[in-house]
Amino acid sequence: MVTRFLKARMDRIAIVAIVLLTSIFPVDLLTSAPHEPHGTDGQFSSKQGDIVVVRVPVDQQTTAVTGRFLSRQIPFFPEASGVTAPSYIGLVGVDLQDTPGTHELLLDVVTPKGHRRLSYNVLVVKEKRAIQHLTLPKDKVDLDEESLTRVKAEQASVRTVLEAVSERRLWASDFLRPVEGPVTGAFGRQRIINGQAKNPHNGEDIAAPLGADVVAMNDGVVCLTADHFFSGKGVFVDHGLGLYSMYFHLSEVSVKDGEAVKRGQVIGKVGASGRATGPHLHWGVNMNGARVDPLALIKLSFNRPLLTVQ
Repeated sequence: MVTRFLKARMDRIAIVAIVLLTSIFPVDLLTSAPHEPHGTDGQFSSKQGDIVVVRVPVDQQTTAVTGRFLSRQIPFFPEASGVTAPSYIGLVGVDLQDTPGTHELLLDVVTPKGHRRLSYNVLVVKEKRAIQHLTLPKDKVDLDEESLTRVKAEQASVRTVLEAVSERRLWASDFLRPVEGPVTGAFGRQRIINGQAKNPHNGEDIAAPLGADVVAMNDGVVCLTADHFFSGKGVFVDHGLGLYSMYFHLSEVSVKDGEAVKRGQVIGKVGASGRATGPHLHWGVNMNGARVDPLALIKLSFNRPLLTVQ
């Protein structure tokens, strides 16, 4: 009798333990539970700060394709009609500080009949970056309370701008370098300013003479013009579908908020405003929340009729 009582009590304790473990740990305690494999539809590889172009073959009934990578939403756009095998294209930005390793890119393909899920593996490869030592005026590095408050407000304003995702793609051809001049290779560099380690440089610097024309790298809409503490006079251009370009340290801004700009249109002039050591253009690209190397975008080829704006 006592033995049966103890056995029943132990069984109840074991059941409670299993329930608690199941609720706490994301594992399957039953070997028969099905597992959803990752990467069954393809594999990609990318360095930190690079761009992955994903083409998804679809049928004529497909109405939308959306993606998700490392908690970031990835919009896809359709290729123009008339191609033999229709598909949707997505530009997946790999942030300069994304964790190296294999991550899942999950796609949702929508048709009148329902949804189809696709899973790709993206191997993020760590990129070795140089270390850059800079010496700047002390008041540009060790900020007083007033300057710090200003910087935080400016950063919040920029975050709000970059979080918006326009529903339409506004560009239709290859991207341009915004100014002629030597590229310093500053993207991703670990900066040591006045002996203090700072955030990696999230844009590319192009050396150019004071007053040189700066042009929009592609069609878009000016979503913000500003004069910020660190970046000085700058222009933010929305190219649609979460793609933004930024042009900093300008001496002059030639466009206004809300203005539509064309590829190659002058939007400002090279300067040294903000925290800068001399005249140059800081050129940045943000792709659905990922800070990517602008030169990675320049290397992509989109000059073909299937990329007419939808």
